[in-house]
Parts: sequence; C-alpha cells; structure tokens
Amino acid sequence: MDVGRWIGRWPVARSFRVRLVGAAGMPATGPVVLVANHSSMVDGPILFGVLPRRVVFLVKQEMFRGIAGRGLRRIGQLAVRRGVPDRAPLLAAQRVLRGGGVVGVFPEGTRGTGDVAQAQQGAAWLARSSGALVVPVACRGTRRPEGSGRRFRPVVDVLVGKPFELDAGKGRQGLEKATEQVRDRLATLVAELDSRRSVSGEAG
Repeated sequence: MDVGRWIGRWPVARSFRVRLVGAAGMPATGPVVLVANHSSMVDGPILFGVLPRRVVFLVKQEMFRGIAGRGLRRIGQLAVRRGVPDRAPLLAAQRVLRGGGVVGVFPEGTRGTGDVAQAQQGAAWLARSSGALVVPVACRGTRRPEGSGRRFRPVVDVLVGKPFELDAGKGRQGLEKATEQVRDRLATLVAELDSRRSVSGEAG
C-alpha cells in the first residue's frame, strides 16, 4: 500500500471537498514536470493524494523535521534549501525524471496568493535538461480568505492543464524564456480556475 498517497487522499483530502478536473489528460507514463501554484501548506499533500500518478515534490528544507520530516523522506520527497545555491535536489529530481517519473515543483518558490505573478527557474531547468513534458496544475480553495473564520470542509478545486513541451532556446536567455513560458501557462490556468469558481459561487 502507498501509505503516503493514502494520507493525501483520505485524512487530508477528506478535510476538504476536492473537485478534480482534467486528470485524464495527464500522461500515464514518461517523465513529467508538474508545476502548481502555491497558497497553502496542504496544497502538496492534496495533490500528492489525488493526482493519478505518484509525484516526487521539491519541499522546503524546514518541513524535514521531526515526525513530518521522517515521513517526507520515507515517501521520497526532496528537500530544498530556499535562497541557497544547491544543485543536489535538482540533480536528484533529474534522476527521477530520467527514470520516467513525475517531479512536482511550486515555481513561485513560497506560499502566497497563488496567482503565479513570478516564477523561479528550477522547473524549466528540469524540463529542459530531461526532455520531460510540463503539466500545469491549478489549485484553489486551500487558502482561507482574509477575515473569514474557520471553514467546514471547504471546496478545493484542482484543474489539470494540458501537457506541453518547452520550446525555448539554449543558454541563459533560453532558460529565462522557458521559465516565463512555464509561468504564463500556469498563471493562465489559475485564472481559468478562478473564473470557474466565480461562476460557481466559490471564492479564493
């Protein structure tokens, strides 16, 4: 039994009403760099549990402490030191991709509004260096709106976008262009999900 995904799918995901759309379009095999927006600590566990393929996420180093840290290591997640040049986790993620796996990256680099106004270069570098497809995933509903009280099983929407290949050139300029391509595709998907939630009466 994949205990890690069970935890994501049941105890965590069942605290919310998760609506997953577009998962059938995710490639069933082959290397994939999954990029998602980030607005809450539970984004990763929910995506880990509900997506159709097992994902190795790049997770901030601070989470690898105590029982939670041991659990993250046991399910194969990779620690990243924010603000510190460290190629080790990227090279480990690259090996996952070359083995045909899925690596999950939050390109914003930290939690925020989740609208993907900026993106770091790690996801684009991984996709370019491994030849992996990029799959954008938008997640909304995990962040409690400012000024609101505790919510009972809020609706969380997960929208899986269409896979795409990076078409930027080589070198630093190519990486910058590829990073903007990743950011734009993900930001557009988040905006689409926000529009859907607005029509359905959901917010945040």
